[in-house]
Amino acid sequence: MRDRPFIKLFSLLTGLLTLSGCGAIKTAVFPTPSPSGVSAQNLAIIANQADPLSMQIARYYQQRRGIPEQNLIVVSFQPGRTTLPEGEFRRIKTEVEAKIPAQIQAFALTWVTPYRVDCMSITSAFAFGFDDRFCAKGCLPTQANPYFNQKQVKPFDRFRIRPTMTIAATTFAQAKALIDRGVAADGTYPDGTAYLLSTSDHTRNVRAPLYPLISQYFDPPFKVVILNSDVLEQQTDIMFYFTGLTQVQKLETNRFRPGAIADHLTSVGGALTDSFQMSSLRWLEAGATGSYGTVVEPCNFPAKFPNPAIAMLHYFQGDTLLEAYWKSVAQPGQGIFIGEPLARPFPSAP
Repeated sequence: MRDRPFIKLFSLLTGLLTLSGCGAIKTAVFPTPSPSGVSAQNLAIIANQADPLSMQIARYYQQRRGIPEQNLIVVSFQPGRTTLPEGEFRRIKTEVEAKIPAQIQAFALTWVTPYRVDCMSITSAFAFGFDDRFCAKGCLPTQANPYFNQKQVKPFDRFRIRPTMTIAATTFAQAKALIDRGVAADGTYPDGTAYLLSTSDHTRNVRAPLYPLISQYFDPPFKVVILNSDVLEQQTDIMFYFTGLTQVQKLETNRFRPGAIADHLTSVGGALTDSFQMSSLRWLEAGATGSYGTVVEPCNFPAKFPNPAIAMLHYFQGDTLLEAYWKSVAQPGQGIFIGEPLARPFPSAP
């Protein structure tokens, strides 16, 4: 990851977390929200017929979430590749669009690879369509996410995008465990802890200046622990875990609450199967329900990674994991969202 001069983090949060308006967070956390925009009725599962594991995951997810049969969209392409060429993706996307019911607002993919479409992540390509404005050659910003930090709305109806998450696993046992965690999280109002690690890796620690604000405004409802450390170990109540490192140690010693979100800011954590850094898959394998990573070098723009405050805010206000996580990334073109999309631990703010 190429270092850049630190851009004052508050200026990147488009009005929610500014020095002049930070008090709005405290009042925004507590109102009871309107019904979630994304649900089992308007989520489409996209499965690859040429990939038996993809089909198995799709059928299990459909059954566990009660997703209508017409919302299962089956396409076929050669599995096992990390990258889809733009032309082949456009063919697949056109086929999907021709098959989906009119009410579809979001997508769930059921494969690990391919995880990118040329210079975009696979989840952003499905969400926006392939568009090289969401790519960057070098340390440059990319096209903004119109869904960033928005209220609970139906994203396709409002913004003409379908936020996408892939139920990423290399075995059916892993996928089943992930899906079951997401379902188990629903309506539980978990009282776990948000662990925010300020690490020794200066280049990847660019979210740390936000941590004191999160502690001020989110504890309660969540317990927030800020650690000046590269390692978190032997914790049993993790609901959120945000850090910045190339490799995260001691994951296997921790326990995550169902519905937990966790990620590490680094260059290519989203290269799920062949990264020279830690793959974001390791979070799901350790027990998290959602994670995120970039698939190509993004440079350390905070806007290209999840903003912990915004993810936590929208999750607590009743969004699904898919909605809250997507709303937390201002420039998601190079990043992949993985996990169980419909996990909803807080169906309304208590």
